[in-house]
Amino acid sequence: MSYINPSMGSGSRTARRTMEFGRTYVVRPKGKHQATMVWLHGLGDNGSSSSQLLESLALPNIKWICPTAPTRPVAILGGFACTAWFDGGELSEDTTSDLESLEASVAHIANLLSTEPADVKLGIGGFSMGAATALYSATCFAQGKYGNGNPYPVNLRAVIGLSGWLPGSRNVRNKIEGSHEAARCAASLPILLCHGKCDEVVPYRYGERASYVLSSAGFRNLQFKAYEGIGHYTVPREMDEVCNWLTARLGLEGSRR
Repeated sequence: MSYINPSMGSGSRTARRTMEFGRTYVVRPKGKHQATMVWLHGLGDNGSSSSQLLESLALPNIKWICPTAPTRPVAILGGFACTAWFDGGELSEDTTSDLESLEASVAHIANLLSTEPADVKLGIGGFSMGAATALYSATCFAQGKYGNGNPYPVNLRAVIGLSGWLPGSRNVRNKIEGSHEAARCAASLPILLCHGKCDEVVPYRYGERASYVLSSAGFRNLQFKAYEGIGHYTVPREMDEVCNWLTARLGLEGSRR
């Protein structure tokens, strides 16, 4: 599986100038606002469908922010334009070839969280390519900076990746182990990874690999859940796991409406 677009490579100047994010949807908390989570959709999807799924969860104390990715040509679809957080990289240890777009998405997500109240806990989650972007956000948070050296502006308290992978996994361990502060941040960040064993789009081994690489790099507070017989989609028991995990990790008052 590849999201490489040969005509764009590392991101052309024209592509960067015209990169515009779509509409952002917000699900307001039905109870006391204790946490805000940005949720990232998969390839070709949008923030509206994410918001509909999240609105049904029994998490009344969470505000959900559901942005829509920019529309761009995607090589795996023969150059057809659709929503994508980035257009780079085979599912491998190599850094995505479209690192610039990935980091632009990660910065956009962090900016959405940066205006939340100081007493609210912040997190990022996503599905498929959205999960990959969330996990890359986790590595930026631990390092305290983006790849270009600019500071990462928010304090993450939870990261969730469903049916995803870790872009640029080959370099993560060296980046984290090279800094005491990065190692401390990595160790303190709770991460939940879930993956179906019958995933035909992002094979299970890539979720397993992401778990191994992150754990080896010092993300010690990580839980990996495998789902027998499940493909590239979410199921109710997986979302129940997400609810229970967030309630426990974020210290939410309750999971009932």
